[in-house]
Amino acid sequence: MATRSRPRFAVLYDLGAVPAGEIGAGLADLGDVAFLVPAHSDHVEQLRPVMEMLGEVHTLSGVPAADADLIRTIAPDAVLTFCDELIRPAAALAAAAGVPGPSERTARLFTDKGLQRRALAESGVDRTRTALINSITGWDRALDAVGLPAIVKPVEGTLSRHTFAIRSPADRAEVREYLDRLVAAGQWGPFIVEEFLQGRPSEPFGDYVSVESVCTPEGITHLVLTDKTPVMPPFRGTGRIWPSHLPEAEQREVLDLVGAALRAVGANCGFTHTEVKLTADGPRIIEINGRISGYVNMMARETCDVDLVELGARVALGESRLPAPFDLGGKVYFQYNNLAPQRPCRLEGVEGAEEVRSLPGVTAYRSFVRPGTDLSGGTATRTLDTVSGVGEDHDAVLACIEAARAALTFELCFEDGPRRLTGLELPQY
Repeated sequence: MATRSRPRFAVLYDLGAVPAGEIGAGLADLGDVAFLVPAHSDHVEQLRPVMEMLGEVHTLSGVPAADADLIRTIAPDAVLTFCDELIRPAAALAAAAGVPGPSERTARLFTDKGLQRRALAESGVDRTRTALINSITGWDRALDAVGLPAIVKPVEGTLSRHTFAIRSPADRAEVREYLDRLVAAGQWGPFIVEEFLQGRPSEPFGDYVSVESVCTPEGITHLVLTDKTPVMPPFRGTGRIWPSHLPEAEQREVLDLVGAALRAVGANCGFTHTEVKLTADGPRIIEINGRISGYVNMMARETCDVDLVELGARVALGESRLPAPFDLGGKVYFQYNNLAPQRPCRLEGVEGAEEVRSLPGVTAYRSFVRPGTDLSGGTATRTLDTVSGVGEDHDAVLACIEAARAALTFELCFEDGPRRLTGLELPQY
């Protein structure tokens, strides 16, 4: 058998945190790529020409034995994914190929919020009250066990889809009606009810942070602690700021908590994105995700010239040297995303892009949704654009974000007629 001159990477790919083009760019100098994609994905069909330019493309059958045979035929040196829905298959295929990867237990804990909460509680890391709803008949029992206020969200879900806060009996009845509609439409899946973690007053920042980490058998590096801008209702994240404005002692408290949580779920191979609520009683784990957060690779490349795809590939190949935390050179960086309204509408146009690009501190403005696109609304996060920039301090960055939001006007057509909304007005819809 001929000896390979370059490693081969199997990348399980679908709509997720890192686009196909960024994956190809990050792996180009390291090795060859074989994309493994699910059948019947509109996103995959859109991006298939791009993937075919970057490497091989293979369709997964969804049958574990057949997919295990496929991965053994490809014989990769490493298996990667940046997509929540493919974390479990990636772990199984890494095991079938005999290459390093997260254990199937850890992959399950990354993607099952109920099991994750249980593992954190058993390790003494988390004390959040929770209850599972495996069928709609368990709704009242779960709500009564947790009490109000509470959060209801799918056990397996992303982007805040089907996520609700319940603060009153009226909320309880409204969410129950919504879940009944899911049952009637054949779209039911298990839900988890969690104690509502009340964030402390944090304006103009959000009341939560996230930690981007890389985990290896040798240890964990927390690459960066990320400040957040305030969420759009109900819990949709809008932006991130590096480095954090939190005092050093509080940053250490957050990082210690995240490290304990990652050890509790057995994270030792790849990236994690952990969200932490800042409460009056200290930091509390919101959830752990087994991949980097959306747009973070773009931000890392732009701010400190670190390609996280390349870094993740090197970790998967077993490089033993732990990476260093990000060096941001004393500057403060941001990304801000305007989000689609919760009400269904159609995007007719966007004005102000050039004005935003000319603002002091803005380094890039990118639009992700074409005029004429129907936006389905709801609780899921749909990103319209991203504004990137840099400032000397946090006050300068916050002022730049507000100026960019004010400069953009979104022309939207709702059921009751057209509206022109600035970025500052979008959260009201």
